[in-house]
Amino acid sequence: MPAKIKRGDRVVVIAGKDRGKRGIVRKVDRKHERVIVEGVNIVKRHQRARAVGQQSQIIEREAPIHISNVMLIDPNTDQPTRVTFRRREDGSWVRVAKRSGRDID
Repeated sequence: MPAKIKRGDRVVVIAGKDRGKRGIVRKVDRKHERVIVEGVNIVKRHQRARAVGQQSQIIEREAPIHISNVMLIDPNTDQPTRVTFRRREDGSWVRVAKRSGRDID
């Protein structure tokens, strides 16, 4: 069965320090059940100078969050929704939004 959340989906964070923020999924790690969402869970990392003349710096970047802490935004209603699956006539799977009952992709 396909994944409920894929790269490029619009999601809303439903738990944690960034609750309520919306963003686009940049990366999905299905093995560890984590996603990286644009502009969500920003952490600071200290980077050491690597070359002569380069300065050390503090870099801000997105850290992964658990996939259960995000909810897909229904493209039809612009509201958070659960996802279910339905088989097409050709045998392939399609994601369906529970809120509106329409196909997502």
